[in-house]
Amino acid sequence: MPTQVPSSLDGWWCSMDCEHAFLGFSYEVTGCQSLSQLNADFADMRKNFNARYVRLYGGCDQSGFYDNVIEAAWQNTLGVHALIWFGFTGGNEWQTRRDDLFNTLHNNTKAPFVTRGVQFGSEPLYDDVLSHESLTEQVVLAKILLSDVRIPVTVSELAYGYQERGALDVLSQLDFINAHMLPFFSTEATTGSAAWPLVKKKRNGIQEFISLTAVFSPQNGWPSSTSSSVQANSPNAVASVSSEEGYFQMLDSQCETLKKGPCGGIGWFAHIYSDQQEVGYGIYNTQGKLKFPFQPRTSC
Repeated sequence: MPTQVPSSLDGWWCSMDCEHAFLGFSYEVTGCQSLSQLNADFADMRKNFNARYVRLYGGCDQSGFYDNVIEAAWQNTLGVHALIWFGFTGGNEWQTRRDDLFNTLHNNTKAPFVTRGVQFGSEPLYDDVLSHESLTEQVVLAKILLSDVRIPVTVSELAYGYQERGALDVLSQLDFINAHMLPFFSTEATTGSAAWPLVKKKRNGIQEFISLTAVFSPQNGWPSSTSSSVQANSPNAVASVSSEEGYFQMLDSQCETLKKGPCGGIGWFAHIYSDQQEVGYGIYNTQGKLKFPFQPRTSC
């Protein structure tokens, strides 16, 4: 990063159309991590895994928290995919979170230089939090409100969510597409290493838009264990460390296939950084140890 905040965003970001391969980690923030913890985790992502971005997951309502995220990202040369968190219990807290985030994006001078995008999520269509008409209105409004700081807007959603709710109006307004890939829950799931046909199938629902805009898979992974909230829908689905490792090895091996052209294609995040944040899905276990070697390609 430069010693001073630049005066303009011109030429700052690479084109989203050139993004592909491994991008970084999905990172749960419900714990409202301290600035020192954010710094340590972001440094690990950048230095040990060559992450370019961190995608926030969950919500922290602590005053000034996103300022800490911005500072840690700036210090560690990471871009941030920020999130307006809807949660799982309904209510209108997301509106306050939206307003607080937008206020920070306008008042923290570093914010536009680390915030690569703002997501509405997670999975508001699938969870039926808002109608697709209301969500479209929110996306359009956010694009207007963030146009001066030039931060693009999207929805973090399952491909099935767009299909189930008939939400082509939402898709047509997005600056880029965030499509979740969680094939463990498929009725055809077996092992992570054998999940490529399921990944391809998940893309079909948004195929016509894939050629029109950048596509990211932010909530993307395979669990090493099940829990009360992570249960297979296939009797043949295997949740294990080797199956989780196999899933990411499979994705890495398909880098050239996911790369649409000479510049970019579909970029993916590993969901999630640690089992301390979501048991089973972490690259690190609950003791802070890597479950398996993880060095996916960042380009191909």
